[in-house]
Amino acid sequence: MAKDEAARVLKSVFGYDEFRPLQREIIEASLAGRDTFALLPTGGGKSLCFQLPALLREGLTLVVSPLIALMKDQVGQLEACGVPATFLNSSLGAKETKARLADLHRGRYRLLYAAPERLMLDHWKENLTAWKVTSVAIDEAHCISEWGHDFRPEYRRIASLRSLLPEIPVMALTATATERVRKDIIHHLKLRDPAVFVASFNRPNLSYRVVAKDQGAKQIADFIRRRPMDSGIVYCATRASADRLAEGLGKHGFPAVPYHAGLTNAERSENQELFIRDEARIVCATIAFGMGINKPNVRWVIHHDLPKNIEGYYQETGRAGRDGLPADCLLLYSAGDAAKQTHFIDQMGSEHEQRIAREQLRLMLNFAECPNCRRVELLRYFAEDYTEPNCGACDNCLEPRESYNATLPAQKMLSCVYRVRQAGRFGVGMNHIIEILTGSTSEKILRWGHDKLSTHGIGAELPRREWAAVGRELLREGLIMQESGEFPVVALTEAGLEALKSRRVIMLTKPMAAKKAKAPRAGEIECDEALFDRLRKLRKRLADERGVPAYVVCGDNSLRQMAREYPVDAGSLRDVAGIGEKKAREFGGFFASEVAAYLKTYPKMEFGAAG
Repeated sequence: MAKDEAARVLKSVFGYDEFRPLQREIIEASLAGRDTFALLPTGGGKSLCFQLPALLREGLTLVVSPLIALMKDQVGQLEACGVPATFLNSSLGAKETKARLADLHRGRYRLLYAAPERLMLDHWKENLTAWKVTSVAIDEAHCISEWGHDFRPEYRRIASLRSLLPEIPVMALTATATERVRKDIIHHLKLRDPAVFVASFNRPNLSYRVVAKDQGAKQIADFIRRRPMDSGIVYCATRASADRLAEGLGKHGFPAVPYHAGLTNAERSENQELFIRDEARIVCATIAFGMGINKPNVRWVIHHDLPKNIEGYYQETGRAGRDGLPADCLLLYSAGDAAKQTHFIDQMGSEHEQRIAREQLRLMLNFAECPNCRRVELLRYFAEDYTEPNCGACDNCLEPRESYNATLPAQKMLSCVYRVRQAGRFGVGMNHIIEILTGSTSEKILRWGHDKLSTHGIGAELPRREWAAVGRELLREGLIMQESGEFPVVALTEAGLEALKSRRVIMLTKPMAAKKAKAPRAGEIECDEALFDRLRKLRKRLADERGVPAYVVCGDNSLRQMAREYPVDAGSLRDVAGIGEKKAREFGGFFASEVAAYLKTYPKMEFGAAG
């Protein structure tokens, strides 16, 4: 591949002057005929890695994609750039399906999106050969691993494409995968000596905050009130809470729609369309919502409830700020949510599933309660080091929590764990330790004789929730541990035994106090906000006239550049990021005229160097 040819297509079709990190290397490896594995963060430009090569090679690129919404969205954006692409799935009627199949046989398309189960239909074997498929891209590849957070059994059948199309390069792409999941993907897809590309998991434009939940619906309403024009997602643990929150926000004057598996397909589809077209700026959703949502201008994501694991949290917060502009991620946290998750885990079928889920929850609790940089904690989970002393974009870096001398309560708890082990040959869970400390006379306490222990009742001055917070801090500090097995019993570590015997000072971090979420950071692209708002309304009108989401016309980054540089002729729109030749021809006149009309009334603003 001539490097200037890839750069030419990048600019003329997609409207960008430069590749994002690793994009060029992935594209070159694919065009050289190698199997490739690419892990790029959400918003890192995964789609371009197979879309651009499809325009530089002969034949058809087959894209395996898990969701109808994802296919429709990406094909719509490609068509807006002048790229011949299509999808085949169950949303199409027989007549439309037949027409698209005929066009595929004529070689009209460069990319075809299809679900994995469709590839297994009998007649598709002949079709894939007849259509001259020259490359295969498997999006959301983590779905193939049972260790991934969104395992889909039908993905396991994709490997049969290897025997059907033995000489064709395969590309697997995902935005989130631990080392174990990466190996699983490569193994199950039968990738041959793949070129492996793993980008940083760091999303520098996202800020992370965890605040104590206190009247969660009110906290969310207060947060949104400061961002009246921004789009956002609220993730909820249950369908009922998603419905209730959407209704409550509506009563506060914030148009919100629910999204969960309890709605009909038609209702989910309609609510999703309202959201991506900016008719409803807020969606209150369970984890059923998210994969395949390519809306780049989501400015915030709130977790009303504690996520089950860090991978899911990372994936869901990754819906924010896909355009590279600043976005906020807020987690409302309460110990009660952790107790609910533990109850759900106890209902799981097998001990193996429970053990995995408890470990995942423990890591999630560590993240929620840690006093350290959130970015460090998040990236450590994916085996990545973040070495900056202060990320400047999380609550713990911006407003460090106080520590306090917790020697006395810590000694009481460590001593209680030690005495229980001395008194019998079995351990107990954290809740039982707290019952002993607070002087409970429950049936279990009396049956096991734990009311006779010297530590029974020595912690009656603190409520149970505060003891639970002390226990979680001691776990995080490595002074006690939860043993694996059918029941999560606690035990002293060597460090805990040393601290108990030496009676050294133990400093712990104060629990989070409820406080109002702060306003978001200012945009990295400084611009004329009044003109930006006018251009945004024009974009909405252009999109509605064409029946597409606003971001298919162009992204917020493009509008902000226009509102900074004031282009007044259609030709100069070609210098705006994200505006390729087709979009410049189709929309350039409208935006240039709007800028010119604005300048008749308002003077240009002066800006410093672009950030």
